Amino acid sequence: MLIRLFRFLSYFPLPLLHAVGIVLGYLVYGLSPTYRRRMRANMALAGYEQHIGVALREAGKNIMELPLIWLGRANRLAAKVELEDWDIAQQAIDAKQGVIFLTPHLGCFELSGKSIALRTKMTVLYRPPRKEALKPLLEDARASSGMLLAPANLSGVRALAKALKRGEAIGLLPDQVPQQGEGVWAKFFGKHAYTMTLSAKLHAMTGAPIILTYAERLPFGRGFVQRFVKFEESMDGDPAQQAEAINRAMEKLIAQVPAQYFWSYHRYKTPDGVAGPNEASNSIDQEQK
Repeated sequence: MLIRLFRFLSYFPLPLLHAVGIVLGYLVYGLSPTYRRRMRANMALAGYEQHIGVALREAGKNIMELPLIWLGRANRLAAKVELEDWDIAQQAIDAKQGVIFLTPHLGCFELSGKSIALRTKMTVLYRPPRKEALKPLLEDARASSGMLLAPANLSGVRALAKALKRGEAIGLLPDQVPQQGEGVWAKFFGKHAYTMTLSAKLHAMTGAPIILTYAERLPFGRGFVQRFVKFEESMDGDPAQQAEAINRAMEKLIAQVPAQYFWSYHRYKTPDGVAGPNEASNSIDQEQK
């Protein structure tokens, strides 16, 4: 039923989907105290609370554009995307040393990987959704674009490493909260957030360059501009320092279009079985004594 609904909506023009999304954004913000509280708190922490009105409208657009992004025809989707500085990505691809594309929850992040997969072979880390009804929809939608899906477990990490060693591209969401044992506490907008270490490990293991990318949503449903940016932060230091370097790079991207970040995401949660940041730092201090 859900797949049929999304298939039906995928035929609608993007301006109409975005117009409905604006209304949806206001509704969700007004009806969900938890959503509203988390969104406002995260934006205030980052210093972007003045963008709250635009951000809730952009969040609604993000939901309503998904049928087109997931199930729309490839040629129709490609026509909606303008690539900016693609030569940065193409040079890395041509070098055949592998490429690590990092895409934060910014703009139309579901589009970023699909757009790259239309141009080169790409494997992305995939964590199944909590709602079982969404699983076949997401898997079919992502696989249909040509992306290869690597599960978020040890076998998936091995698949990513093998893809890089073959000189292929991989994609990761660096601001997605990892599971126990897969991350470290690192500052994100001044507050500790449990942050994945996988991208830094794969970079060190293979020497593959890191490239940042995000698809900015244009007004009035005109489409998207997908931008590619070289990663210029230092990756020296321990895993926590490397994670903070990646978080700093994400902060700089978000500053380009702050209203389009996924501010309602529970970025600062403590995963099950993980010691909180204060507990973790105390434990390290005791080990060093």
